[in-house]
Amino acid sequence: MLMFGVIVASSGLLLMIERGILARVKPPPLHPAAGAERGRGGSEGAPGELEREVLRDIRNRTIRAVCGQRAMPRSVWELPAGQRRTVLRHLLVSDKYRFLYCYVPKVACSNWKRILKVLAGALESVDVRLKMDHKSDLVFLGDMRPEEISYRLKNYYKFIFVRDPMERLLSAYRNKFGEIKEYQQKYGVEIVRRYRRNGGNSAGDDVTFSEFLRYLLDEEVERMNEHWMPIYNLCQPCAVRYDFIGSYERLNADANHVLEQVRSPPSVRFPERQPWYRPVTAETLHYYLCNTQRRLIQELLPKYILDFSLFAYPLPNITSEFCRQ
Repeated sequence: MLMFGVIVASSGLLLMIERGILARVKPPPLHPAAGAERGRGGSEGAPGELEREVLRDIRNRTIRAVCGQRAMPRSVWELPAGQRRTVLRHLLVSDKYRFLYCYVPKVACSNWKRILKVLAGALESVDVRLKMDHKSDLVFLGDMRPEEISYRLKNYYKFIFVRDPMERLLSAYRNKFGEIKEYQQKYGVEIVRRYRRNGGNSAGDDVTFSEFLRYLLDEEVERMNEHWMPIYNLCQPCAVRYDFIGSYERLNADANHVLEQVRSPPSVRFPERQPWYRPVTAETLHYYLCNTQRRLIQELLPKYILDFSLFAYPLPNITSEFCRQ
């Protein structure tokens, strides 16, 4: 609550949410549409490089301003035990290439885990088709001793990848409640029972987006499933000083930048998108947001306000004018 209070008090964001001001502001095109990138080895045009530098500068300035507040954590050792466990179990380690990657579900983390396995020699190629095991052949910083953790946090290259918060939530909703039976049974059944009249007979596979958002509104952030826990809470960008924050919106270009920074072999490239993947398009997001009660979205935003603010994402446009388009 203290961290949330710092940014809200300093910027008046909640007041702007309430009045719908931010939703009507058109942000600069800092997050380009998918497909406006080149593969590894190609060169980006000057405008693309300039956008990346502007975005990086905005993020760095915002993070310094927020994290510079007296009450904010300066290291993982200043975090409460539960928060420290969360971030340390999301930091993956490559000792060979001396980097730490904080994985964020629904931000291409499966492909990054595939790359880590290739770099560690556990997987022959990123193109090998197999079901991703999210635990085996991966090294988690949380499994190390305190002195080993501190050394790597101080000396290794550290990076994360972020995504528009509402787009990430929609991606998690469509994937987990539309495709994964385990999530339907573990979360869906309870969500429907809790938020739908006479919903006791649901198998959990018919959760509506509004019901999902109501569930998130009532859930404590630190107890959330990692697929919808805010990125701030997963990766703690105040306690961990990341060298690079990549964007899902320019995934290939930013991934190539990281691979070059860690000096990975030229043969290792970021995997192609799987043919079965259903992307969240601007039209899809527009449909879901505009068919959800505006009040529900406004009430949920404070839980994700640090993700919007620190990573330079505009708040969702839910004005009547926009939704009539």
